[in-house]
This record gives sequence, C-alpha cells and structure tokens, in this order.
Amino acid sequence: MDPRYPEIEHEVLHATVNDLSGTVVGPNVQARVIHGGVHVTNPVDNRSVIPRQLPVPSVHFTGRAAEMAELDRVLNHGVNVVVLCGPGGVGKSALARQWAHTIRRRFVDGQIHADLRGFSGDMPLDPRAALTAFLRSLNVPSQRIPVELAEQVALYRTVTANRSLLVLLDDALSAAQVRPLVPASASAVLVVTSRRRLTGLIPDGAQLIDVHPLPSTTAVELLEHTAGRERIAQESGPTEELVRICGGLPLALVIAGGRLAGRPRLTVRRVVSELADEAQRLTRLSAVEGLSIRAMIEVSYQALTPHAATLFRRLALHPGREFCAELIAATTAPADQNRVPSLVDELLEASLWEEIAEERFRYHDLLRLYAREVSEHHDPEMERRAVQLAMLEFYFAAAHQADIVVTPYRRRLPYVFQRPPALLPTLADRADALAWFQRERSNLLDAGRAAFQLGYHELAWHLSDVMWPLFLYAKDYMDRLEVDERGLHAARAWGNLRAEANMLKRLSRVHSKLGNQDAAEQHNLAAIDRYREAGDVLGTVDAEEGLATLYADTGREHQAARLFERVLLVRRTLPDPRSIGLTCLNVAMLLTRMGQPATALPLLAEAEEIFLRLTDIDPYNGARVLLGVAGAELGLGNLEAANRAADEAARRMAQLGSANERAEALDLLGLVAERRGDEEEARRRYREAVAVFDAIGSPRLAEVRGRLDMLGGTVTE
Repeated sequence: MDPRYPEIEHEVLHATVNDLSGTVVGPNVQARVIHGGVHVTNPVDNRSVIPRQLPVPSVHFTGRAAEMAELDRVLNHGVNVVVLCGPGGVGKSALARQWAHTIRRRFVDGQIHADLRGFSGDMPLDPRAALTAFLRSLNVPSQRIPVELAEQVALYRTVTANRSLLVLLDDALSAAQVRPLVPASASAVLVVTSRRRLTGLIPDGAQLIDVHPLPSTTAVELLEHTAGRERIAQESGPTEELVRICGGLPLALVIAGGRLAGRPRLTVRRVVSELADEAQRLTRLSAVEGLSIRAMIEVSYQALTPHAATLFRRLALHPGREFCAELIAATTAPADQNRVPSLVDELLEASLWEEIAEERFRYHDLLRLYAREVSEHHDPEMERRAVQLAMLEFYFAAAHQADIVVTPYRRRLPYVFQRPPALLPTLADRADALAWFQRERSNLLDAGRAAFQLGYHELAWHLSDVMWPLFLYAKDYMDRLEVDERGLHAARAWGNLRAEANMLKRLSRVHSKLGNQDAAEQHNLAAIDRYREAGDVLGTVDAEEGLATLYADTGREHQAARLFERVLLVRRTLPDPRSIGLTCLNVAMLLTRMGQPATALPLLAEAEEIFLRLTDIDPYNGARVLLGVAGAELGLGNLEAANRAADEAARRMAQLGSANERAEALDLLGLVAERRGDEEEARRRYREAVAVFDAIGSPRLAEVRGRLDMLGGTVTE
C-alpha cells in the first residue's frame, strides 16, 4: 500500500469485491452479477463526443524501434496494461506518446490521457481527480459523478466496460494511484509511464517494459536532429564524448543540442568541457551511471541573459502546471514589460520552456525542480513571496474580470491589491469569459490552495468566491465542494463574518445537490446566524430564501411557502429589484406546484416586468420567468398562452446555451400538446426533452421518459 494514498487500496478493493459478489451501487450506476457477468441496470453511456486527448508526439523522437516492436508484440498478445519503467529523462513519455499515435486508430471510442505527477515535485494527482476528468471526457455529466472513490471506480468500470479505449497515464507514483484508472474492457489498453517498477500491477495482468538510455548511434542521431547533421559530423569525437556524458538520456541530449543550436559558433568540444564538472549536477534526480541531468539544465541556465534567468526562476514558483503570457507579465517589473516577448523566446529556444499552445507554456518537471532549487538558493525569501503573491493576485484579478462579465449582478466583498496585474486577458463577451474560466480551471484551483497554504487567507477566500460563475454553468459539485470548504476555512482564518456566511450558504446548496440534506440545512441555518451577526440584512434574507428553497426541494412545500412569503415582504423593503423578481418567480413556481396557478400569475407578471429591465445583465432569469408563466397557464387550462410562453422560453434558453431549462420548456410544450390531444406532437417534444435530460444527467429524466412511455413513444436504446 502506498503511504501517500492509504485509503485507495481499501476503497478500490471494496469496489472490486462488490463487482464480484453482488451489487455495485452509486448515485449514477447500479449493477448486479448475474450468472458470472455484470448486468447494468442504469448505465451512463453517452458517446456523442469521442475524446482525442493524446499529447502531440515529441518532434525530437528518435529510434526506439526495438521498444516500439515490443509494445506491438504485447498488444497483439492481448495484454491490456503496459508499464514503461525507467529513470527520469530516459524518454518514457515520448515513447508512450509516439507508440500511442501509431495505434490510436485501433481504438474507435477514443483516447484519454492524464499526467499523474508522481515525480513532478507537486503532490501526485489524486485518483479521484483523474477519474472525475476521465468520466467527464467520456460524456458523463458532472452532476452524475460521485464524490467517493469506490463509487467513482464502479461508475468508471461501467462506462468503459464495452469501449475500445486507449488510456495513457504519464508519471505514475504507485500501483495504488494507477489501479482505479484501469478500464474494465477487454478491448481497452492502458499505457503507464513511471520511474518506479510498478510490480503491484502485475497481478492485474500488467506487462512491464524497461526503457533504457539510447544507444550511442541513436543518441548521435538525436543530436543531429537538434543541432544540425553537418555540425555534429564535423566533431565526431567530441560528439561521442557528449553522448557519454549525457548517459544517453534523451532529455539531456535535447538540452545539450538546444545549447548548440542557440549558439551557432559554439563547438561541441566546448560544451563537453563545460559539462566535465559533475559537482553541481542534479545527482539526486534520476542519475544514470553517476551522471545527472542537472549538468544539462545548468549549462542552459547559465547561458541565459540575467533577465531571462530571473524569469526562469520566478515562473517555477507558479502553483499550476502551465501558465499564460499574461501571468508572465504579472511577475515582471513594470520597467521590464517590453522585454517579456524576447525573454520568452530566449527560454523557448534554450528548451527550458515548452509552448503547449499559443501563448501558453510549461516546464518539464525536472527543469521546474531545478529552477525552484536555484530560486531557493539565489532569491531572498521576501522576493519569492512577492512573486508568489503577484501570481495569486493575477488569477484573482483575471477571474474577477470574467466574473463581472458573466454575473455582473453579484454582490462582492472588496479586495485591495498589493500589486495590480499589468496585463489581463481580453474578454469580448460572456462566452469568452466562460471559456477563460474553463481554460484556467486547474490553475484557479491550485492558486486557491496555494494562497491558503501561504497564509493569504483573505485572498484565498476571494479565489474561492470568484469561481462562482464557473460552477453556476459547469455544475461540477466535486470541485465546488472543495472550493467552498476552503473558502469557509479561509473566511474563518481571515475573521470576516460576511465571507464566512457566504461560503456557508454556498455549501448548503452544494450539499443539497449531493443529496446530503441534513448538512445542507445545518450550513444554511449557520449562514443565517452569521449574516445576522454581521448585520447584513440582504445576506440574511438571501440565506433565508435558500432555506425556503431547501424546504421546497425536500417536500416541505407549506413550510417553504410560509418562509418565502416572509422573505418577499422583506425583499420589498430593500433597494434590489432583481432579488424581488427572483423571489416572485420562486414563490410563483411553488404555488403552481401546490395547485394554485391563479395566485402565481400576478407574481409572475411582476417578475417579468422586473427582468425586462434587466435583460442585458440577467437574460437567464428573464427566460426562466417564461417557464413559470407556461406552467401556471397550463395549470389554468389556458393552452394557447402556455404554448406561447413555453415556445419562447425554449428559444431563449437555446440562445443562452442553457440546456436544462430548454428541456424544461420542451417538456411543457409536450404537456400542452398532450392536453390538446395531439399525441404525435407530444411524443416529439417529449423525445427532445428526454434527449437533453439524458445527456446532462437530469433527475427529471425518469419523469419525462415515463410520460413518453405512456404515449408509446420511447425510442429503443
């Protein structure tokens, strides 16, 4: 058992035993063993989008014919798990990616990839995070993904059971980290790279393949690719010595070749002489026969201009795996901003950074470790802290900008920047802002963790709060739970009651969505108490409305109605028309559900008037009002009015990209058609709604599918 994942072996074993002995049950999947096989009673198997996640093969890949042939051989003999083992820098990942691209067409259901960060210098990737990403890429809606590992494993096995998939896992730490990610299909193949021999996977049928340093001839070819064939041929003797010093490690050879390519007049003999002293090499990182990659990195680093060297050290302090050009500017002094493009070019040319997308960069893990080590020895602690704070403030400033674009009506607590970022991303509209949130999702999570660990509790809270627009649209309750819990701890460490109340309110909603209603109610009541203690009247009434919504969601309609009535009375005394409109809408929908549509209509008319004035900042809730109107008119038997409202709601929600609410409108159109006696139209509308609800994992799916069944319109799956 790996000490860094003490619970994983037990949970995965538990899931395996359940698979073999009875029933595996999670919130999204149920399976029972029948006559030695597994019968899936509620699978998630939406294959509308095929994942193609393989990283681009290395442009420097050279040789490896024997290893490629061995991989082909084990694949053709029915091996489903292959582990490539070897020291850091030996080229395991490059080999795995090259081979994966040659065979990818054999896997018709796609290819998925994860960097497990076993030896990256950061915390290894938790299998829960990897499973969440894999399930999402396999078209499982975020709200269907369980929180517990055993349930995630069970769902992952169900989803992959009949798929032809290629799974590539880079930089694994242990068998315990990998085992939950093994797909449950005879036609799937898992390829793992690790610096350790993961013998714990042999009982799972894994084949271990050792990846050795390149032979001399191939290593020379790699140098020729990097520095130029003619130049290497002119110094065959020193080249052989350079290959020997590099130990045949591809990473070291590419760095040495990059040094030569960047200095056309530099001789191979000179590079060899610079590498003769091993005292300062990275001897503790994947040494091969006494040689270390540190020598290769150090030579390239020492050749940098002072400003480029400073940037190389600073960006290694970045909390995430990759970073954008605007983040680089945030770490640079105002007087040096004009130098940034040329400094980036210098680092790319020296092979010390990798450009993975336009204006998006990352370090190789060994290079980043080296840069951090040099920074620790070279840069004063106060300067390092200032750089880290600048990075964290950049992510908050950029996210704050996107937040305002997506949800301009939201209440926010103020933040005073120590150093406002020099450059922020350009966001043209709401779609741009949401795309930015998705692109920086991982960095925002890492930034929040780093801010809390460094003791910047106020900033850590803001980094939690500012992710609200992402979770409003993405509905990722697992990430949201982590962010909101960290926000709560940060608020308490900061000592801000309003901030604490805000996170308690958010945690109430996320626990409700996860089905933990007791925790949801406790958090909501605590939020009300904190808002009252802080003297925040608007916050108090917001939290009370959340409690009323919780009552309505848990079948306590009369309790909800009484609390909603009190909330609405308070709302009308406050200068916030949008909140009045929302409460009118919520009360009206509850009244319609309770069989009082005539009482609901005046409230809906008031809400409609309010949101007509707020179309520019909140078009979503304006369209939701139409759903409320359609439901109330249907309840009164006014079929034409109900049809008009539902049709307009469906159109607007489609424009906004709100799939769930569009499906709600389609369901209402089906109900109207059924009341009219037009069963063909009703079936058509129900089918459309079922398709959407099924795709997003809505709890409404069963209800609407039941109506379709009653009309004999279910499409055989």
